[in-house]
Amino acid sequence: MFISILKGIRNLIYFFFGSTLLAVVVYKYMPVYVTPLMVIRCVQQVQKGETIRMKHHWVPLEEMSPYMPLAVISSEDAHFETHNGFDFDEIQKAIKEKEERGRVRGASTISQQTAKNVFLWPQASWVRKGLEAYFTVLIEFIWGKERIMEVYLNSIEMGDGIYGAEAVAQQHFNTKALNLSKQQCALIAATLPNPLKFSSKNPSKYMIKRQGQILREMRNFKEFPSKTPEESK
Repeated sequence: MFISILKGIRNLIYFFFGSTLLAVVVYKYMPVYVTPLMVIRCVQQVQKGETIRMKHHWVPLEEMSPYMPLAVISSEDAHFETHNGFDFDEIQKAIKEKEERGRVRGASTISQQTAKNVFLWPQASWVRKGLEAYFTVLIEFIWGKERIMEVYLNSIEMGDGIYGAEAVAQQHFNTKALNLSKQQCALIAATLPNPLKFSSKNPSKYMIKRQGQILREMRNFKEFPSKTPEESK
């Protein structure tokens, strides 16, 4: 009996690692058409008796404005291109702020947010955080920075029932993701901490102020992905 239980646990471990690794490899090449958060939001809408709202149009990174990745890097993760998935400096700053001011702020990188959006659920817990770290390591190793950014910009929630750069470009700016201006990209990035509270279509004074801050930060980043000195020759 005991041996059978051990074999069952072993098989579950094999299945978990095999299935998750396969999923990450598949999504390295295949568009992510639906995420757990999209499903959760649709279920919540049905429970409230509302019409299902889900706008999502996958486009490759090269069919997005070059300002879009720069805006989210400036807003969400300034060290995205240099860290290995975890920004330990930002984690330390967040811990210090909590201790000194009692203020809780997120320190998740774009890689961590992508891992959570594609493979997990939004509610915070130690189990989810552990799985998030596991998937972050996998996508950093298997996908690389360009693919992580492409999936992030296609799957992140950018409004009520709106997911990804192409959908928000169409719904809020009546254009394509490729044609978004620097100012529009900065405004979209400003909503990302809470896209259900903040709107890039009807921005508040706070949003306009935040847009200006992001535009200033964007001056520190010339392009994504950054070219090495050899590539620039």
